[in-house]
Amino acid sequence: MRDKVQAALNKMRPMLQKDGGDVVLVNVTDQGLVQVQLTGACKGCPMSQMTLKNGIEKFLKSEVPEVKGVESV
Repeated sequence: MRDKVQAALNKMRPMLQKDGGDVVLVNVTDQGLVQVQLTGACKGCPMSQMTLKNGIEKFLKSEVPEVKGVESV
């Protein structure tokens, strides 16, 4: 599943990079929780939680149905 999640993140990475940010995959748990680290402009952005839940999590769930949630670590 980690490879599927990484491939999906690679698809959305250009959108984040366009705004000066990025996302790094840290871990995928056996329970389907994806742990990521936001970097660059995304790291300190006040909208980062919205990006995480409404952007990254929603996209990952649509691309990889096994994903149950996404959290920033």
